[in-house]
Amino acid sequence: MGLHLGDIAPNFKAKTTAGDIDFHEYLGDSWGILFSHPADFTPVCTTELGRTALLQEEFRKRNVKVLAVSVDPLDSHQGWVKDINETQHCNVDFPIIADPDRVVAFLYDMIHPKASETLTVRSLFVIGPDKKVKLIITYPASTGRNFYEVLRVIDSLQLTANYSVATPADWKEGEDVIVVPSISTADAIKKFSKGVKEIKPYLRYTPQPDK
Repeated sequence: MGLHLGDIAPNFKAKTTAGDIDFHEYLGDSWGILFSHPADFTPVCTTELGRTALLQEEFRKRNVKVLAVSVDPLDSHQGWVKDINETQHCNVDFPIIADPDRVVAFLYDMIHPKASETLTVRSLFVIGPDKKVKLIITYPASTGRNFYEVLRVIDSLQLTANYSVATPADWKEGEDVIVVPSISTADAIKKFSKGVKEIKPYLRYTPQPDK
């Protein structure tokens, strides 16, 4: 049975390149990203972890902790990090979870047997401070993820959590957002001091509240 949006993200204890962790304790009051890669010392994964390392300051600004996982052992991860840092010109300082017994992989349904019976696919979970799953994205092993899209989604999720707004198709930081349907137009006008533009009773725009 796979995880669904709104489910509590399963807790686990694991060995990582940053030491032993309890997942929920490690996240604390932060948002979290848990993402899997099929194997160490592989080309697409190397670029993904490098990109994540180069974007660490962006994740920190959003109060997001990032953890990677694969079914390789810890010593393999430690050797691979040196290659990532060298080839991607970065410093991988986030934990990479060693999961040789596939405990985390099975908890998060990261192994898709029709793709590979042993390796994890490229699964990514965004987890809120309430430890609930907010986003699930799954890519095949051959396609590297777009981590700028992950940042965009986190911006959207945090706006929804803090301001009761949603974001339209192709929304980018700083653009107008949508008033959620649960708020009446009259209440929206009171709530959003920058103004509300009603296109239809169910489609109301307002400038991004935190800008």
